[in-house]
Amino acid sequence: MEPVPLAAPRPVVQESLCRVRRTKHSQPFDQEPGFAESDSPEGAGDDRETTSRTKEAILTWTRKKRSGSQILNTETIWRRRCLEEFGMKEDLRKMEAGGVSSQDLYVKLLHPYRHILGLWQPDIGPYGGLLNVVVDGLFIIGWMYLPPHDPRVEDPMRRRPLFRIHLLESKKATVECMYGHKGPHKGDIQTVKKDEFSTKCNQTDHHRMPGGRQEEFRTWLEEEWGRTLEEIFHEHMQELILMKFIYTSQYDNCLTYRRIYLPPMMPSDLLQPGLFKGTYGSHGLEIVMLSFHGTSARATKLTGDPNVPAGQLTLDVDLSQPIDLPELDQQRNIDVLSRIILGIHEKVQRGVEQPAGDTSASVGRAAKESGGAIAESMEVDHGACADASQSGSSSSSSPPETQPFVLPLGVMARNEVYPRTWRKCFYGTGLIAGHGFTSPERTPGLFVLFDEDRFGFIWLELKSFSLYSRLTDHLPHAHAPNMERFEAMLRNMQSWTS
Repeated sequence: MEPVPLAAPRPVVQESLCRVRRTKHSQPFDQEPGFAESDSPEGAGDDRETTSRTKEAILTWTRKKRSGSQILNTETIWRRRCLEEFGMKEDLRKMEAGGVSSQDLYVKLLHPYRHILGLWQPDIGPYGGLLNVVVDGLFIIGWMYLPPHDPRVEDPMRRRPLFRIHLLESKKATVECMYGHKGPHKGDIQTVKKDEFSTKCNQTDHHRMPGGRQEEFRTWLEEEWGRTLEEIFHEHMQELILMKFIYTSQYDNCLTYRRIYLPPMMPSDLLQPGLFKGTYGSHGLEIVMLSFHGTSARATKLTGDPNVPAGQLTLDVDLSQPIDLPELDQQRNIDVLSRIILGIHEKVQRGVEQPAGDTSASVGRAAKESGGAIAESMEVDHGACADASQSGSSSSSSPPETQPFVLPLGVMARNEVYPRTWRKCFYGTGLIAGHGFTSPERTPGLFVLFDEDRFGFIWLELKSFSLYSRLTDHLPHAHAPNMERFEAMLRNMQSWTS
């Protein structure tokens, strides 16, 4: 005969719970569940002892369950905060698999360093820059954004990590410098004051190369310009490049950063404001911020040069002064364009408001005096600003009709590949200055809107053309809370380098 298997003993808690369920509904209301009087005097003591153990077991089990539930709910709260405030998704699963809790991540990394997320401008003399601090995976990383190599203005931006913060090797946030070519090494971050912080490298020997300064310069030149010094034939450009290397390399990634904002979008804006890459002659490509202020469009430098430093207002466009360009054969004549722009410039300088029809007349006179003929049907679109304010940006369902465009003969352009149609043109001024920002002055020019992502400026006095292309990178935590804060930031930027 086969042995009968013994039933596994049930835990005390389960046995006791079953007893409670059996007696629960058969007891008087004036008695506590589990404490009914036994019919047999002999079994009364055993029932009381069993009931006491039952109560104690239930209380212990309940406390453990409540504690576990609280831990689960608390971790869920921390996970939700990481998701909602910092956009972490798949990274949380990887982090938790590695043994780091959402609470540790939030309390020790994300929350303490939340104030440095967003866009910043480094204090590197006239050169400036654009730093974007983001939550990237399980790190907080400071990416320096660099323009594409000159003159490829429509190429994407380049990025270089300058520092990172993480919890990988300990339960404490670790700051590492990423500058140089020897990998991460010890660094530090200090908050100087509101909207300002500083970075420091504690192992600057990691920035040095075996070949000394010559090797460091050659490496920097290839990264910055995409070429060697021998390939740059212009002597003045060689001097500017060498000057920038000497000036910027002395900081060794020990920099102070000031917060900057992206401009808020208004319904009346001519196009979406934001960041653009532009060509600046021998200085290469620079980053500007386009913003709108009533009837004025302004481009402020985020990166600069020894002539006009970062933070200065490089372009100031008067949207109340639209210009309708003549036919292509007249556009090639620099004298025609000069007469049109200088005529408006003189009136603006005198503070006389431009009457309706005067700009058209100046266009006609300019063409006749230069020996050309302009069609009588050509009129200036005086309603351009009104149309823009009613329809919003140029990306609306019915964009303005485009017209043929060509640069005047004698106007230099860094990039011969430029748009050949234009939507709208306006009178504006550009800032020029001598080396060291000496004798700065605003000189008249022509602002040309090509499309939603490109515009240009003809510098009349310099006889040169700058082409600007929109920066399309995603930049979180960067928009200004309101227009007042943004305008205050612009004023501060100009004071940093004035």
